[in-house]
Amino acid sequence: MLEEPKRRRQFLKSVGGTASIVALTGCQGDSDGGDGSTTTDESGDGTATDGSGNGGGGSLPNEIEMICPWASGGGTDRTARKLASLAEEQSDSSYYVSNVTGGSGSAGFRRIANAEPDGSTVGVLTVEVCTISHLDISDITPEDFKAVMQYNFDPASLTVHEDAPYDTIEGFVEHAKNSEEQVRISNSGIGAIWHLSAARFAQAAGIPDQVNHIGYDGGAPATTAVVNGEVDATTASAAEVASQVEDGPLKVLGVMGEEPVDIFPDTPTFQEAGYDIIVGAWRGLGVPAQTSDETVSTLHDTYKSVYDSDAFQEFMDNNGFGLVYRSPDEFDQFMSQQYGEFEDLIANLNLEG
Repeated sequence: MLEEPKRRRQFLKSVGGTASIVALTGCQGDSDGGDGSTTTDESGDGTATDGSGNGGGGSLPNEIEMICPWASGGGTDRTARKLASLAEEQSDSSYYVSNVTGGSGSAGFRRIANAEPDGSTVGVLTVEVCTISHLDISDITPEDFKAVMQYNFDPASLTVHEDAPYDTIEGFVEHAKNSEEQVRISNSGIGAIWHLSAARFAQAAGIPDQVNHIGYDGGAPATTAVVNGEVDATTASAAEVASQVEDGPLKVLGVMGEEPVDIFPDTPTFQEAGYDIIVGAWRGLGVPAQTSDETVSTLHDTYKSVYDSDAFQEFMDNNGFGLVYRSPDEFDQFMSQQYGEFEDLIANLNLEG
């Protein structure tokens, strides 16, 4: 069990003040267009209630709502819709996606946690579940959910200009240590996952004081800043920088995953360079904490069948989304580990408002 969250740092408490963090995992990809989804924009905060009773048995409700905490058209929304459409083909239930946005994902997470624990509501959980309580945005934590399945992980990458005088992670670190000025690393917003990824790397490399983190309003302008020479590097998913790397202005020094990414198979991992860093954006499925294990198992089997299908695998590959599977127990343990790691990291960054 996770410890009761400490009083969080006073940082980005209002919805308006958290706009920079919305760029985490819900903003990748092009718009899917309207397809009958419902969208709710909620602000404010609240802690999930315990609920009462357990979910049902081995059969699922006739109708299942999938809640996406991010806006329609983003990467999280697109993957949720693909999961829903394919799950409907493989079960007797109907599936639909609702976008419940606001509070850096907390509005949607809260709706998921407070839903009836009967299998009728499945939520898309993203890395913000493990960060927003530490940033004093919400009291929502992984304990408010029961994990169903992880289906995605996009590791952070360290990307620099092709004219940079180093071609390796080690070269970048040496440059930072020997430079008279701080190296500038752009991100999609201070407090967002790509900022936290860069900060984690800086700590591991022993260069936190040599790095100046520059927040931009999203991943695209953060990448453009490297192209234009405004900053020395950026941290983002490999998919977000792929076009600039393929066209030549930029080069990727490494990725913060367990293995190289498919789109840059020759790019080493940070672990290969001697830094034990696994950090990035991820997506998975969860239900209210009081849902029965039997219902979770039934939901898992349905979604796992979708995950294994050629249609879903091709969709993820074609859109640059990394495929990573974790079972309910594995995903639950992963979220608990991430929660603790981000607590320590965010505390060390002094992100007080």
